[in-house]
Amino acid sequence: MPWSWAAAAAAEDSDMESGSLTPAGPAVEFGLRRLSFAYQDLLEIPYDTILKQQDSLEVLDLSYNLLDENPALLGGLEKLSTLILDCNNYSAHVKFPFMPSLTTLWINKNKISNLPIIVEEICCKFPNIKILSMMNNEAAPSYFNGGSLTQYIDYRQYVISQILGLEVLDDTEVQEKEREQARKTYRVQRIREASRRRKELHR
Repeated sequence: MPWSWAAAAAAEDSDMESGSLTPAGPAVEFGLRRLSFAYQDLLEIPYDTILKQQDSLEVLDLSYNLLDENPALLGGLEKLSTLILDCNNYSAHVKFPFMPSLTTLWINKNKISNLPIIVEEICCKFPNIKILSMMNNEAAPSYFNGGSLTQYIDYRQYVISQILGLEVLDDTEVQEKEREQARKTYRVQRIREASRRRKELHR
């Protein structure tokens, strides 16, 4: 079991705070810390239900649906720390709201093909992210989707070099030696790109 999935399984055992019921209609619990809409073939995010838990919700699972809309209104969840979007239709151009509380994002098996774009979005919108999983996306080559070892290493080094506080990428913890190598590799690349741009400007 991947490290991040094991952590989620453990989180499920934590207690939930129950709240009051609505005066009419179906019973609705307030004060929930976890909420799951997995395996419901959703085309739209059910904001009406989700935002009723905005004062308490910490873990939101929207996996195994048909979602591709920008989750803009999730920015109202000020306590949300874990967002699970596995097995949907999100591309690298998804626009997240700014969520400084978020520390864990799972977006495995979507339609993400451009690594720099999605990594920049994650860096900007989730400044405190610690755990990121993007397995089974075109932008995240590994043995899961036919990527070579060289491609996998380069993918990890790029992500780690850009998201400085990352502690776990996919199913593997980030080691300090790996972090140092990633910074060296992509520091050299940035210097070369800057030099190339200067030369082009002076042609």
